[in-house]
Amino acid sequence: MHFALTVPAVVDRLIQQALLQVLNPIFDPTFSPSSFGFRPGHRAQDAVLKAQEYIREGYAWTVDMDLAAFFDRVNHDMLMARVARKVKDKRVLRLIRAYLNAGVLENGVVVRNEEGTPQGGPLSPLLANILLDDFDRELTKRGHKFVRYADDCNVYVKSRRAGERVMASLTKYLEEGLKLKVNREKSAVDRPQKRKFLGFSFLYGEQAPIRLAEKSIERFKDRVRQITSRTRSMSLSERIRRLNTYMMGWVAYFRLAQMKQHCDRFDEWIRRRLRMCIWKQWKRIKTRYTKLRALGQPEWVVHMMANSRRGPWLMAKNLNQAMNKAYFEALGLRSLQERYLQLRGVS
Repeated sequence: MHFALTVPAVVDRLIQQALLQVLNPIFDPTFSPSSFGFRPGHRAQDAVLKAQEYIREGYAWTVDMDLAAFFDRVNHDMLMARVARKVKDKRVLRLIRAYLNAGVLENGVVVRNEEGTPQGGPLSPLLANILLDDFDRELTKRGHKFVRYADDCNVYVKSRRAGERVMASLTKYLEEGLKLKVNREKSAVDRPQKRKFLGFSFLYGEQAPIRLAEKSIERFKDRVRQITSRTRSMSLSERIRRLNTYMMGWVAYFRLAQMKQHCDRFDEWIRRRLRMCIWKQWKRIKTRYTKLRALGQPEWVVHMMANSRRGPWLMAKNLNQAMNKAYFEALGLRSLQERYLQLRGVS
């Protein structure tokens, strides 16, 4: 079995996009309203709000199902049988089959795919939804409250015991009925507050406020560390440009979460990391004297800091007053907290 992220050639991408434009109006209107992934007019945030709605209704346990390497395990025959239910043109069916079987070019050798939908092509998400539509219909038939985003599915129940029954029966259905593999290590029956869904989680309480999942915080900080790494040679303006691009996209995605305090702390931490990068660039004592004086620091402070042997991270804290929020705003640095409040409609 060969797992790969494929990048289709320009002509292949064009053909797949044309197929998508024809097939999407045929299949998408019949998909479950509880399916949110890769569908026009549906967003990850809509899925999270739906999950919150179920929790508020008293479905206080979640059956969190993780499909192992889903896109790489799709059975071609089962998928094509489902496509053929609504597509009767054999030329289109042959084209889709050829796309599935095309394989990938690796070191000049074509490696054929016996199963899976190659990730990276415009058509793959729709084909995945077509296969998992049977799963959605089975969940609906059983009367379950569920939310699915691509291969990420949560079923909401009222007790752990019910959740364990649902987990066992759905695992059997997926593995025997759709020939998929449930990752038992990552799947669990637990309180929604202890699980993550699309980067979000929930707080305890009747209203189940939405919060950031811990891993989302870790990934955010890891990315900021990469951009503000002292070992990466980069101008300050370029660092700020990259930070703004990443931060504004990040806060727009996670705006549903209760994270005003997180944003405030992130803003302070990011400014300190930038001050650390700046101090690292002031390698010579003479340069430090010049720069600190330009910042309007008292002469005794200039002398003390310029001759300090402390590391850049500690010195970044000492530069807090000289290089404050206004200083970085003048350089173009955006504020996570301010953008978050704007998105939430808070003045």
